[in-house]
Amino acid sequence: MNPGLIDDVFPPEARARLEELADLHVPFPLKEFTSPQADEALARAEVLLTGWGCPRIDGALLERAPELRAVIHAAGTVKTFLAPAAYERGIVVSSAAEANAVPVAEFTLAAIIMGAKRAFPLAQLFRARRTHRTAADLDRQHWLGTHGLTVGVVGASRIGRRVIELLRVIDAEVLLYDPYVSAAEAEQLGVTSAALDTLVATSDVVTVHAPDTPETRGMLDARRIALMRPGTLLVNTARGPLVDTVALTEHLVSGRLDAVLDVTDPEPLPAGHPLWELPNVFLTPHLAGAQGNEVGRLGTLAVDELERYAHGAPFAHPVRLADLGRIA
Repeated sequence: MNPGLIDDVFPPEARARLEELADLHVPFPLKEFTSPQADEALARAEVLLTGWGCPRIDGALLERAPELRAVIHAAGTVKTFLAPAAYERGIVVSSAAEANAVPVAEFTLAAIIMGAKRAFPLAQLFRARRTHRTAADLDRQHWLGTHGLTVGVVGASRIGRRVIELLRVIDAEVLLYDPYVSAAEAEQLGVTSAALDTLVATSDVVTVHAPDTPETRGMLDARRIALMRPGTLLVNTARGPLVDTVALTEHLVSGRLDAVLDVTDPEPLPAGHPLWELPNVFLTPHLAGAQGNEVGRLGTLAVDELERYAHGAPFAHPVRLADLGRIA
């Protein structure tokens, strides 16, 4: 992983546990797999503890790591660096995506509350006019507020499920679109299953939590965006390509919809793109995931997984080959 992250990912308590559990390669960590030092470490490594910035782990690298039995990723997705060859070798894989889901869900709830109260356009009006009597300048038909919201959750991913839990604090009615969730499971989650067209057409807020796969790319296309009612708030903390940026821009420029976008397509948007200037759009630089002191959760989870491995127990957060096609 990137050496500059090590103290954030493994705060003192987690680092101390790590040193008790394992014989660490020194100096720790590697940032590449090409040097003689990397060759020496790979030749005897039983576990690779990886993080942001990990180089590609493919068949050629695995040939240099004959003792490797596990990859524990102290970050979110493993799909960006881990080849299926690892699974073919029988290597077990774990990820800290569950820990990374916590701040994303918290950010999403904050975005829903602030967006539903139209805090972002009102803040711009307040700054420009220096008077709090700005509500009259907004279309009353587009006013939301948080009481009795219908929130459509697109994807019962780790993050989507946490968002569903957090939404209980505002007593929202939650619609869920996820083709992998059964009616019984939806009932357990306390949500109402809905077709995606129905969800976008009847929700006050649409929040996106699906992975970026060939099946989900462009799922919120021009037709579905047009189905959203005037005043609908779109929150995207998942991946930019899930939403048709051109179609969304048209509805945001007209003021028909509002949006909180932590991700876009492309990312970042070109300097002259109209979304930069719109009062009804709040853009953030892909920061919903773990930042600052939140990053330590990832390392703590990874050390927990290493402890399970050391004691012969299965991972609590495994990443299985069969699931790679439908997870982030």
